[in-house]
Amino acid sequence: MTEEQKTNKLKMHSPDLTESNIAKLVELFPNCVTEAEDENGNPKRAIDFDQLRQELSDHVVDGPRERYQLNWPGKREALLAANAPIAKMLRPCRDESVDFDTTKNLFIEGDNLDALKLLQETYLNKVKMIYIDPPYNTGREFIYDDDFSSTSSEYLVRSGQSSEEGARLVANTEANGRYHSDWLSMMYPRLRLARNLLCEDGAIFISIDDHEIASLRKVCDEVFGEANFVATVVWQKVYAPKNTAYWLSEDHDYILIYAKHKSLWRPNPLPRTAEMEARYSNPDNDPRGPWKAENMSARNRYDAGIYPITCPSGRVIPGPPRGAYWRISEDKFKSLDADNRIWWGEDGNNTPAVKRFLSEVSSGRTPQTLWLYKEVGHTQDAKKTLLKYVPFENTENVLNSVKPVELIQRMLQLATSPDDETIILDFFSGSATTAHAVLKQNAEDGGNRRFISVQIAEPLPKPERGLSTIFEMGTARIKNVMDDLVTENPVTNRDSLGFRVFKLDSSNMKNVYYTPDAVTRDDLFGQIDNIKEDRTDEDLLFQVLLDWGVDLSLPIQSKKVSGKTVYFVDENALATCFEAGIDEDFVKALAERKPLRAVFRDSGYGNDSTKINVEQIFKLISPTTEVKTL
Repeated sequence: MTEEQKTNKLKMHSPDLTESNIAKLVELFPNCVTEAEDENGNPKRAIDFDQLRQELSDHVVDGPRERYQLNWPGKREALLAANAPIAKMLRPCRDESVDFDTTKNLFIEGDNLDALKLLQETYLNKVKMIYIDPPYNTGREFIYDDDFSSTSSEYLVRSGQSSEEGARLVANTEANGRYHSDWLSMMYPRLRLARNLLCEDGAIFISIDDHEIASLRKVCDEVFGEANFVATVVWQKVYAPKNTAYWLSEDHDYILIYAKHKSLWRPNPLPRTAEMEARYSNPDNDPRGPWKAENMSARNRYDAGIYPITCPSGRVIPGPPRGAYWRISEDKFKSLDADNRIWWGEDGNNTPAVKRFLSEVSSGRTPQTLWLYKEVGHTQDAKKTLLKYVPFENTENVLNSVKPVELIQRMLQLATSPDDETIILDFFSGSATTAHAVLKQNAEDGGNRRFISVQIAEPLPKPERGLSTIFEMGTARIKNVMDDLVTENPVTNRDSLGFRVFKLDSSNMKNVYYTPDAVTRDDLFGQIDNIKEDRTDEDLLFQVLLDWGVDLSLPIQSKKVSGKTVYFVDENALATCFEAGIDEDFVKALAERKPLRAVFRDSGYGNDSTKINVEQIFKLISPTTEVKTL
């Protein structure tokens, strides 16, 4: 294989973030680049840290010097886990999807650490809002038990060879000597990967309780930057105190909000409540509409705010109340009075007040950090909603930590706008409350928001008829939610409510693709084709989309070109053909369509001549087409 042919091969694994970080350092400090030998004695690019220290001069903290930092047993391994590439893919599941060909929503079943890695190139800097409700680490819930024991190269090989789906789940009890450390090691790599996906003006919302809020705040300060902390919201999660509480009834949870860049992120104002609107009336039938009276005095010193006022009744008010000042000057007061903007009371004898008209007040209200259940719901509301859309036979399957749809809608109102086709990500999807909230908010304000939900295939506590995992429970819920929304509003476009289901699986490529040195001469004839036998053309297509960083929700059409099936993505953005017997006539016919990218199966060429000439054919007919093979 020539060097040019090697460069035309798709890499077929998630990005190596360590290499990406080295590339950033190379761009900043090219004089710090050197070469070193890898484990096989081959040269590789490396960073000369001694030279880098000289570049950074006295800004380097090294050795035993004291510094402010967050550390725990396992942090280094967690960082390696975040950066290590994996050779896995997302297999499309049409049978479990709804309106697969038209929808832009995604449900992914599998370990969220692996899923986040696979989404890195496709959705880098494209997610507007992330909401997660991770395990609270109470000792009773489950957390992901990630394997940090291997090096990045071993991790790639192991993930390519492994057929195991997802990560194991273990209980993290307080008897564990690494109670907090294990939880941090689980969260740290996921948060680092999540930050990469946020767009520059995006934000993340994280639900948590008292068990780990201190740890979560510290790890988020490190991942997102302390300067990008926005607020800690207190959510009133119950409507009545728990009389069985041993100490105090825990009536609230927290929601941490971090922006990717706080200087670029601003929350949207919230709509005025009916209670706020009721404060305005129009007792004097002012043609400018409803108003409310605002006190004219204030405590802040204002030298121009000391003067006598004569009421229409003739009563003289010698000045503002003792220790206070009129908020406006005498000239401004006279101007407002002449414009009928001063209220003297029905008998004209009251202390004057300024009329604030509803039509002149901002249509929204400033968000606050206290969210009461009357506005955003409580846990019992959440469970009732879940039971409405998933009629469980066993009450044990109703999740204890489920959140109200209205709570997530509040976050959507703050962080997104209906006019934008923004992406909302939840990689601890659970019962799919976030997906529900996105659909409901879109139905209410005509928005075009899209969701990506990720959930591991965790079994339900007790088997249900037709449902065996929490992931299946979530997709069943959303199907029923969509039916409900269409029933409530028949003009709703059903296509906008669908979702594509993907399941995390091992790579489509045989092990020889990643470890060619492991193939013996006896195995050679069995490795003519590097694709696993049980994989479909659509499996290959979506691995190509991931590898090339193409949106997984783009429309796909299957067409015949010279008798062979070709998949066209987003009309002509990508053309793929995985059939055998590709000849030069077919290549010429496809090149005539001038796709932006073209991909063929390495074993699909009918002869060596076609394999060698495919690049030249495209250069002659469609020079802008980028050609790759797998």
